[in-house]
Amino acid sequence: MGEQTIPVLPCRTLEPVLDFYNALGFDVTFRQSSPNPYAVVSRGAVQLHFFGMRRYEPAASYSTCVLRTDDVDALHEAFRAGLKAAYGRVPTRGLPRLGALRTASHGVRQFLMTDPGGNCVRVAQDLGRDQHHRLAPPGAVARALHQAALFADSREDPAAAARVLDRVLDRARDAAGTEPAAPRPTPLELLRLLVLRGDVARRLGDERTATEALTRARAVALDDAGRHEARDDLRRLRELEED
Repeated sequence: MGEQTIPVLPCRTLEPVLDFYNALGFDVTFRQSSPNPYAVVSRGAVQLHFFGMRRYEPAASYSTCVLRTDDVDALHEAFRAGLKAAYGRVPTRGLPRLGALRTASHGVRQFLMTDPGGNCVRVAQDLGRDQHHRLAPPGAVARALHQAALFADSREDPAAAARVLDRVLDRARDAAGTEPAAPRPTPLELLRLLVLRGDVARRLGDERTATEALTRARAVALDDAGRHEARDDLRRLRELEED
């Protein structure tokens, strides 16, 4: 049996979408303008199809698909390099954008990228057989990080993620220098809270909050073990500072 499923995704015009996938290392293997705009891009065994819709609004798109890989870290790095070469930076907001590389709570390591047509491609590597989301971890700060990450990435709701993060960060500020009523974040947790807060602020167009959060994140002191554990967050911090 030789069946194959290929996503067919919408866009307003083909050109910026094809340029984006060219930057990611895809080849345009088919293109037509009549009787309807249609194109195909391929990268190894991955193939995506696109069709043009004149009245289509990319910012309001819900189109999505999953790209499975056995080396998501290498693919994320390759995409970062391609986008930086094409755009002069790694875009982290607006359209197009490349999301953070994270290990999700459901046993998948992944990142999200959204093309100029508003199509979200979830690039994922399975780390285990159980694909159900894990229960929230113990500890108020860890639970908040877990919930905020779900809002930001799984539900694409950065405003809800910001509300969760602000509650924890406000409590941490209020407790500074006093006996805290709630547990304070560890340095590693504080870095992760601030990097994610800066990330969702950028998505919401709140540059002041993003700059403040990223500046605070850069000032968090970590030991060697903490820097190793926070390597995904530190990579995202660099991306956000460059954008």
